[in-house]
Amino acid sequence: MIEIRKGVKLMKIQTNFNRYETKYLITKKQQEMILKAVEKHIKPDEYGKSTICNIYFDTPDYLLIRRSMEGPMYKEKLRLRSYGVANKSTPVFLEIKKKFDSVVYKRRVITTQSGAKCFINKTSSQTTQIANEIKYFIERYRNLQPAVFISYEREAFYDKNDDNFRITFDKNILWRDYDLSLSKGVYGTPILSRDEVLMEVKCAEAMPLWFTKILSENGIYKTSFSKYSKAYHAINERNKGGKKYA
Repeated sequence: MIEIRKGVKLMKIQTNFNRYETKYLITKKQQEMILKAVEKHIKPDEYGKSTICNIYFDTPDYLLIRRSMEGPMYKEKLRLRSYGVANKSTPVFLEIKKKFDSVVYKRRVITTQSGAKCFINKTSSQTTQIANEIKYFIERYRNLQPAVFISYEREAFYDKNDDNFRITFDKNILWRDYDLSLSKGVYGTPILSRDEVLMEVKCAEAMPLWFTKILSENGIYKTSFSKYSKAYHAINERNKGGKKYA
């Protein structure tokens, strides 16, 4: 855990963690119901309301996302993330996201946009363990390049008694495969309808019983959902007349 300055506050940033992540596609009305039902158990994250911007890297033939969509036990992605629109000096996060046997592993370094380019171009001078893991990833998947920009508005909450249990709500999820920069702004094609919200539940172990009871009583069931997969499907639909890799 390290700290970076965000405005006049210090923001604590975790650089590696392992957890279970479960996703639910719900309506805005269901979100309101859930928040009301859990209000005595949760607290808003200090930076809980934010716009998250991501650039996913892939090979020219989309090898990473194609493999991921095959549903293997092990899958991995590389992305660059900023909280809000970035400028030249904004701290950004280059991270590997892996999933094995339902457990999600994240390893990330804090850098700048130009620093991230050094990683991709194999000229970075960072030598930490995580930096070396990212370098190895980039070496294995040659010709990695920015593939898709995905942004969304996120609201995050933590369990008052267990910081490892987290609930997030993502809306206004947008994608584009042009203007692939964290500095260009938030715009693109919607992935969800206006009434849809993606809820993600993240925990180190099992969900608390009070939360599973709320989901069960209201008929809310988990779903398989990948923002990058949805964007890739949309790219294929748009490019039906050309080469298709799905």
